[in-house]
Amino acid sequence: MTVMKDMPISFPGLFGDWEFNPDPIAIHIGHGIYWYGIILAVAMLAGLLLAMKQAKRFGITEDHVMDLVLWSVPLCIVGARLYYVIFYLDLYRTEEGALDWGAIVAVWDGGLAIYGAVIMGAIVAFCYSKYKKLRFGALTDLAVLGLLLGQVIGRWANFINREAFGAETTLPWRMKLWTTSVTSIEVHPTFFYESMWNLVGLLLILFVVTKGRRFDGENTWFYFLWYGLGRAWVEGLRSDSLYLFDWTIMGQPIRVSQALSIVLAVVAAGVLFYHVCIKKCSPEDLWVNQLAAAQAAAEAQAAQQAEESEAAGPEPEADGASETAQAGEAGGEQEAAHGSAD
Repeated sequence: MTVMKDMPISFPGLFGDWEFNPDPIAIHIGHGIYWYGIILAVAMLAGLLLAMKQAKRFGITEDHVMDLVLWSVPLCIVGARLYYVIFYLDLYRTEEGALDWGAIVAVWDGGLAIYGAVIMGAIVAFCYSKYKKLRFGALTDLAVLGLLLGQVIGRWANFINREAFGAETTLPWRMKLWTTSVTSIEVHPTFFYESMWNLVGLLLILFVVTKGRRFDGENTWFYFLWYGLGRAWVEGLRSDSLYLFDWTIMGQPIRVSQALSIVLAVVAAGVLFYHVCIKKCSPEDLWVNQLAAAQAAAEAQAAQQAEESEAAGPEPEADGASETAQAGEAGGEQEAAHGSAD
């Protein structure tokens, strides 16, 4: 179901007749600068700043974060768009059936799928970790912090665009949208549900999971578990889901993101159980702790060498050097004697 993007938004169960009617275009220049793009840019910047602030906790430098972002941001946008277009391909065809490339690249009209960005981001992070000889799990543990904060903020771009809403409801926090100038619907504000779910997940990772990390990748798998559970629930409420072509299960179409979320949550739970309960990983194995131990060992060795050198005292002069000095002194005395005789 689609709604009109130039009609007001309201929450009649909470604020009565009060309405909010944001223009999707923030600045009317050329094709326009859309709030959608501005909010996503703010989300990316906030995620970057958080990742840079937290980098040291994972054995990653700020330079590594900047390098990774320069590669991942444009590629993740491409990945998010491709994921969306592939499963909504019929929307991007002309009347003759050919692909409408102009519509495909028009990301400012909406249509980015977070799982496409996550998949592309994982590929970029893996390649970068191999190139820079970093531990992949440590890098992704840091990256999911920035990703979650970006998702918390980015979902509000859907609110401005009047998209990513749920089915009709009578709950007090229902959101009222307009399908025509005289027809409205009252729906689940699923953009808000997901934003708040991600915020709770971010706080859990920042203040609980990271502090008790036992293996590199623990934050990452917790992210997939937490986000997978939340997204599976929210996706079941949405009215604009991406479907897995025309495939069905028990006569029902398969929602791509919901199916993927369930799979990721199950896999993540299994991986966490294995590393924590069976393998019983220890914090000493973390990349950041191994780097710290190696640095401490190098500093201790250097200090020991300095102490040994100091205890040995100054090195005696070589025999050849002493003999040369003595010969020089004797020659000087002979020249002085000759000078006096003259």
